[in-house]
Amino acid sequence: MDLTQPRNLGQTGLRVGRLGLAGGYGAPAEAFEEAFERGCNYFYWGSMRKEGMRRAIMNLCGRGKRDDLVILLQSYTRSPRLMEVFIKRALKSLRLDRAEILLLGWYNRPPARRILDRALEMKEKGLCRFLGLSGHNRPLFARLAGEGSFDLFHVRYNAAHRGADEEVFAALGQARPGLVTYTATRWGQLLKAKYMPPGQEPPPASDCYRFALSHPAVDVCLCGPRDLAQMKEALRTLDRGPLSREELDRMRRIGDFVHARKKGFF
Repeated sequence: MDLTQPRNLGQTGLRVGRLGLAGGYGAPAEAFEEAFERGCNYFYWGSMRKEGMRRAIMNLCGRGKRDDLVILLQSYTRSPRLMEVFIKRALKSLRLDRAEILLLGWYNRPPARRILDRALEMKEKGLCRFLGLSGHNRPLFARLAGEGSFDLFHVRYNAAHRGADEEVFAALGQARPGLVTYTATRWGQLLKAKYMPPGQEPPPASDCYRFALSHPAVDVCLCGPRDLAQMKEALRTLDRGPLSREELDRMRRIGDFVHARKKGFF
């Protein structure tokens, strides 16, 4: 598996770099533009819409790279009207007519019909091309995949939270929606010495991203850099490739230890 090569995002036909970019943590435009030059074209401009990613998108579009970008906008609101207002406002800020993906954020039960209907209407209007959904109720993804409204899912997955192996990845099978993973570092806990098993050094962030991308079902793993240094560390993921069997075993041991001692989402 070569992590420098793009792949199809589920059945969308979109070609995506394996490392996705979240723009809500403060990295400057130059960090995102450097990542784009390395093949990272999945730009997640979510609810925390920081200036660094906005400026990077505008710069890249100004250089004629719009068709190479996969831009995702997220909505957490449960109001259909506000959802459309917020997405149109985001597009105006980016000086774009559409995004590739509208993500309905944090749904642990099926979205209300009024939300889904408005999202589909926005798709018909051309404000987005595809619909995605994120949440923490893993069995819900397979259920919604069978209904056919969603083109991709954002799934929490890391060495400490591996339930998606069976409940999402295996359950969806081969002809599946796109799969994007997030919280690869478990909110930074997998990087901290105080949470490590005795005698273990904490892994670098790139090993956490490599862990997610070592699973063959994962199309994209999101990273959320705060600065240029964190972006450069994330980009090491692409050069180093998937984890070896020994590295996977180590990450699972660390993940089990962290999960047992630092409680959070199941």
